[in-house]
Amino acid sequence: MIKHIKNIHRKRDKDLGIFELVAIALGGMIGGGIFTVLGISVSMIGAFTPIAFIFGGLLASLAAYSYIKLGVYYKDEGATYSFFKKTFPSSKFFASLIGWWVIFGYISTLALYAYTFSAYAISGFEFGDSEWIRKAVAGFIILIFTLINIWSVKGMGKIEDLMVYSKLIILIIISFVLINNSNTTLPVLIQESDDIKILPILIAASLTFVAFEGFQLVINAVNEMDNPEKNIPRAIYSSIFLAILIYVVLSIGAILAIPLADIVQNKEYALASGADKILGHWGTDLVILGALLATSSAISGTLFGASRQMSVIAKDGYFPKILTIKKNAIPIYSIITMATLAFCLILIGNLKVILEFGSVTFLLVSMIMAYTNFKIYKRTNSSLILTILAMIGLAMGTLLILYYELTTQIEQLYFIFGLYILLTFGAWLFSKLNKH
Repeated sequence: MIKHIKNIHRKRDKDLGIFELVAIALGGMIGGGIFTVLGISVSMIGAFTPIAFIFGGLLASLAAYSYIKLGVYYKDEGATYSFFKKTFPSSKFFASLIGWWVIFGYISTLALYAYTFSAYAISGFEFGDSEWIRKAVAGFIILIFTLINIWSVKGMGKIEDLMVYSKLIILIIISFVLINNSNTTLPVLIQESDDIKILPILIAASLTFVAFEGFQLVINAVNEMDNPEKNIPRAIYSSIFLAILIYVVLSIGAILAIPLADIVQNKEYALASGADKILGHWGTDLVILGALLATSSAISGTLFGASRQMSVIAKDGYFPKILTIKKNAIPIYSIITMATLAFCLILIGNLKVILEFGSVTFLLVSMIMAYTNFKIYKRTNSSLILTILAMIGLAMGTLLILYYELTTQIEQLYFIFGLYILLTFGAWLFSKLNKH
């Protein structure tokens, strides 16, 4: 009887259902990235942009396969870091290194989401071009969602539901309105872009991977969910499918209704300017609302998942011990630390290069997770073919982005490698200080 009561109590403590889990994943995926990636992709491959999103989604699905298998096997909210540590228990330095890479990858995307939110939030005001006001608004929105995440897991989940599903409806409305007001057809655009080769399409697909980053956040919530064996794969695969669908439809609507030159020139503002020309002022307002909801849910979902992973890493001694402190199962100091570091990145600026760092980081880490799953594929009951295919695909994606940076933006490549050197030193230092 007592055991039965304990089981009931434990079940009631699980605050996140399948809709909240899908919302967390979609919140992390459909954030500020799509508004930037769309412009970059169109500038590279024009009308073939929807294909790049499909390839990027397939690559994300391959990456997700190993995450799901490892997540169900280990059931550890430390996710990426814990999977590697438990599979390779003697590799302290590399476990620390992966922990540092992953957390700072999340911090970089958090900074991007907040900055994108502020850019859209004040775009209609006279001071909209003020860099310092943008940074102040970005800091304010980070503060709001820091307080929400500290307040309540269940409260965060419900707010995330509302924001994510509202933004999906808005983005779908925008997509079909653009398609219905198209001024050309796909065959015409493809004919005009017939000189595009396969290499630029593959590079663009690799760059779009960052737009799918976020599905891993579901695993960080394993302690707040019921039945992880079913809910982890359901939530992750459902969210990736929905993200692919949204990105493809949105990109088709954009290239059909907005001149490609305008998309390239306006980049993240392309949807807003295009909607303004087609629907007038309310169209712009609708796009801005969608952008605000997209970035808000991405901020909230990233803070939620990554802070729990940061707390687990700190518990093992690879981050300061204060980050392990929890109140009502909420890692308050990890949340505050991530928010503070993200705001510091916003103050420094150079968020575009930080986004590139995040993209390379998540491809590298996903490749390492595929290798980790490969080492224990029998224990995780995984397909050897799919696991090897994931390793090859993710390795190629990483090399393609590095090639793109080397040939077009070598200064950004210097910054990325410099950041990796700093993170590697921090990881090495804590691995040496770790007494456990």
